[in-house]
Amino acid sequence: MINTLKQDWLGNIRGDLLAGLVVALALIPEAIAFSIIAGVDPKVGLYASFCIAVVIAFTGGRPGMISAATGAMALLMITLVREHGLEYLLAATLLTGVLQIAAGYLRLGGLMRFVSRSVVTGFVNALAILIFMAQIPELTGVTWHVYAMTAAGLGIIYLFPLLPMIGKLIPSPLVCILALTAVAIVLQIDIRTVGDMGDLPDTLPVFLWPDVPLDFTTLQIIFPYAVALAVVGLLESMMTATIVDDLTDTTSDKNRECKGQGIANIGAGLLGGMAGCAMIGQSVINIKSGGRGRLSCFAAGAFLLVMVVFLGDWLKQIPMAALVAVMIMVAIGTFSWDSLRNLKHHPLSSSIVMLSTVVVVVGTHNLALGVMVGVLLAALFFANKISRFMLVKSADEGDGHRVYTVVGQVFFATAEGFVGAFDFKEALERVTIDVSGAHFWDITAVSALDKVVIKFRREGAEVELIGMNEASSTIVDRFGVHDKPDEIEKLMAGH
Repeated sequence: MINTLKQDWLGNIRGDLLAGLVVALALIPEAIAFSIIAGVDPKVGLYASFCIAVVIAFTGGRPGMISAATGAMALLMITLVREHGLEYLLAATLLTGVLQIAAGYLRLGGLMRFVSRSVVTGFVNALAILIFMAQIPELTGVTWHVYAMTAAGLGIIYLFPLLPMIGKLIPSPLVCILALTAVAIVLQIDIRTVGDMGDLPDTLPVFLWPDVPLDFTTLQIIFPYAVALAVVGLLESMMTATIVDDLTDTTSDKNRECKGQGIANIGAGLLGGMAGCAMIGQSVINIKSGGRGRLSCFAAGAFLLVMVVFLGDWLKQIPMAALVAVMIMVAIGTFSWDSLRNLKHHPLSSSIVMLSTVVVVVGTHNLALGVMVGVLLAALFFANKISRFMLVKSADEGDGHRVYTVVGQVFFATAEGFVGAFDFKEALERVTIDVSGAHFWDITAVSALDKVVIKFRREGAEVELIGMNEASSTIVDRFGVHDKPDEIEKLMAGH
């Protein structure tokens, strides 16, 4: 335990601090932009980003992952803020945290195992596209200086690491931001800066309790929004954790991450901030800048607060072109280029799942909806594939005795084929159904088995079931009626 804590906090001090500084600089315009989307003052997003990043550093289950105010969450707040105001948003943020903590204790983080690799790849590609698209307004209707600065920034980002010795010591995105800011100030280039995004706060956040009535009416107002925020926040956080797991070749505690996100959002709500979650773009910046431990996330939050409150005059002069270059680097690095090359080699169903996830996420800007569509399609394709591996073979043993051998998975998708494989019109005295090679999964399969046995008995045949495994016996004994005379009588009476 102690060794793990030392590694998370002190195992990569220089890398984590430098990466945290880069992330903090990139967080500022995004937090302001997300505040504008939600319809609140910029300080609401900035305070939220500071608090969530610092708290999640201690409570989260994925070292090196950055959490803060996000666009996906901001989109869900627009109506609440417009109709009821900021105080109700803060109350909804607190309730969001409570629901996320409950999800952690219910171990809902384990549901990530049902998300296929194709869905994760589609999610990653969609986010990369959205990150790139978000930079287009900064490159539209601008002077040539912006394009030159952006190109120079990309050149620094990709070429600086190639320099001997120094190239590996300082993250190239940080060099890009500092260098372009210096050039813009010295040459007095008239381009859009961070200061043009909105006013930066000049005071530290203070403890705030939402000024709303503590009654059932308030709960009715905020509960639907809190549920949506909790679901989207956890979904994006779990997906981002999976991606960072892959980037760092390490594992994370998804259930702890659920609780950590909840605690962080409660903290944000009490400091006048909006709800947030993990950010794939900032997490990729952190990893690519050398951040690996909890210190990087803590440093990002701490640097963010110090800079916006005490160094605001300097921050306002950072050209947006420098941050655009950093985010374009993130988009390029995030996109899974192998997925395009593998379209011809991977199964068609996997490609459809991946592309559908991308289309829905990009088309709706709703991460949860895109992932749900991908998971649903993956489940349908899987069920269809498994249904092809169910087979019923028959053998005539003579003297009116036929043996049916069932092989494969019997569930809702194969139940109809299972029943249709038996010939009930054949005059038989004995029927043996060998299910040693089969598995019955659900009540639809049990109902199909009941139907087969009862139909044969109606025709006067003696039916024997053999070879049923223990797991199948559990569900058949509980829900089946073919071996329960009283239940059969009730069933017949119902007909």
